[in-house]
Amino acid sequence: MPAKQVTIQIVSIGDELLIGQVVNTNASWMASQLTEKGFQVITITTISDNPAAIFTTLKEVSGNSDIILITGGLGPTKDDTTKNVICNFFSSKLIFSDEVLLNIERIFYNRGIPVSATNRKQAEVPDCAKIIPNSIGTAPGLWIEKNNSLFIFMPGVPFEMKEMMLSDIVPLLCEKFQPDSFIFHTIHIQGIPESSLSDMLEEWESSLIKENLSLAYLPQPGIIRLRISGFGADKTLLESKIQEKIDKLKTIIPNDIFAYDEDSLESVIGKLLKERSATVSLAESCTGGYISHLLTSIPGSSKYFLGSVVAYSNEIKINELGIDKRILRKDGAVSKNVVEQMALNILQKTGSDYSIATSGIAGPDGGSDDKPVGTIWIAVASHTGVISQKFVFGKLRDVNIKRTSATALNMLRKVILQLPGYNLGSEI
Repeated sequence: MPAKQVTIQIVSIGDELLIGQVVNTNASWMASQLTEKGFQVITITTISDNPAAIFTTLKEVSGNSDIILITGGLGPTKDDTTKNVICNFFSSKLIFSDEVLLNIERIFYNRGIPVSATNRKQAEVPDCAKIIPNSIGTAPGLWIEKNNSLFIFMPGVPFEMKEMMLSDIVPLLCEKFQPDSFIFHTIHIQGIPESSLSDMLEEWESSLIKENLSLAYLPQPGIIRLRISGFGADKTLLESKIQEKIDKLKTIIPNDIFAYDEDSLESVIGKLLKERSATVSLAESCTGGYISHLLTSIPGSSKYFLGSVVAYSNEIKINELGIDKRILRKDGAVSKNVVEQMALNILQKTGSDYSIATSGIAGPDGGSDDKPVGTIWIAVASHTGVISQKFVFGKLRDVNIKRTSATALNMLRKVILQLPGYNLGSEI
């Protein structure tokens, strides 16, 4: 039996959102919260404070989904026009609410501020609406049902909207609509291009469709995330079906999956090192300390991260890492010999169990015919050996730094786990 999906449209009102002055975090937060509860968000729309634009949008979304969530335009200033448009659209009128006024007076009393005439106007609400309390702000939420759709209007202030959603709206929606469960799991993969991965997983993807499961590719520099999701009345059965597909995926690309769900590459590295009571150090050139930043962003990283040298210039490579001048002159800084020396020398300098070194041309300039922009050498070393690889990523500097960092950390992961081709010797 097909899953029962309750559909939602989100409308964000505000000129500040359209001109980029404010990032629309409200919509993404609401979508995340509602999706977890089993609702299906089908559109997210951002419009101006213009009354005509608001009216037209309400007309367009009406009847096209079960629920429409609207944020913004409920404040006391002249640019907040949503309540007047509501009255026009729903053939309603504003009435004074003693309940809302009491809330306004309570808030202003606690702040030691008198209630102005402008603030009192916020107690005016459309007579067709049920009031949703706003315990931390003065603008109430509004609940209106029309044309087989439920309209919910909320203030655009993020902390007020979130409190209203969590305290009242989400519980009420779950009670009213009782949506099917929505479950998703994310698989993190490094080292396979998206197109190649799609070819490798063609048969596996087809098996998902037969089970009414969905797959999304979520690429970012150096990493691909696969999200498997599904709706269903039986949460246990749905979880079991998804896990079965994940287990099958592990047999197809066993060495390229590095994490699941909320884990990150840097957190996985931290767990592996702590399990072995091992340490790591870095010698970074083209990544400029970015890998060190990732590793130290994990709480407790001081137990395994000893330190790093950002050897951006040849002088630092020579003076701090002891790189042979003759090799630098002969092969250049972006070379196998130099990056391997960097990895081995930082290992010796710090006494760590593992090390990573990077050297490359991040761009956008500095390349040559032999070494175009995006040429990167990465080395990983332990006291039993060193391994290095050359990559040619692309022309975008920021992307190159992130791809290099992800690739370097994944090389370290494979070395720690002694995966095929990455076994440098006996376990430390």
